[in-house]
Amino acid sequence: MQAEVARNLLEIKAVKLSPRDPFTWASGLLSPIYCDNRVALSHPGVRTYLKNCLLEKSAIFGDFEVVAGVATAGIPHGVLLADLLNKPFVYVRSSAKDHGRRNQIEGELHPGQRVLVVEDLISTGGSCLLAVDALRDTGVEVVGVLAIFQYGFAKAQAAFAEKQVHFQTLTNYDSLIQEAARTGYVSEEDLSTLKKWRENPDGWGALYV
Repeated sequence: MQAEVARNLLEIKAVKLSPRDPFTWASGLLSPIYCDNRVALSHPGVRTYLKNCLLEKSAIFGDFEVVAGVATAGIPHGVLLADLLNKPFVYVRSSAKDHGRRNQIEGELHPGQRVLVVEDLISTGGSCLLAVDALRDTGVEVVGVLAIFQYGFAKAQAAFAEKQVHFQTLTNYDSLIQEAARTGYVSEEDLSTLKKWRENPDGWGALYV
């Protein structure tokens, strides 16, 4: 699954690799990769494939009653999964609204329910774990987090472990760059650059300043 998901994301350009002309993330970090899984929503074949992969992977988490999407990019993928499972869906904002009912969680939840969180990608895990905290504050049990892609940062692994949250992804950075090299999307030289970035993303970016 990991290689095929990676190949699909590369083909529709949901993931772009540019080792020689890096992207600037919202955090200011320079990166040779930019991932936007929302692009998959515009490609019915890939969208259906990812939806079915999420369904297959969700079985790892055992029984759960509700699917929760992390706003905003996790919402559509979470809805697709909840629809396949015929389960209720809610979504979690980064913070409560400043008007109306001032909700942070939209939808209906009940204390004690078991909830699977769906996210599009995991980098440091910060936004996703904030959603987990918000859900736990309502008295529900979060069975884990399911995402399409992860960078594999040690910081994320540590953050999820600290919160005692199990997470799974359909594919990951290592699978992605190997598939990119195999299909000729990047050269062997660029593959080396991509590996070095993941080892030290902050230090790697300093070379371009």
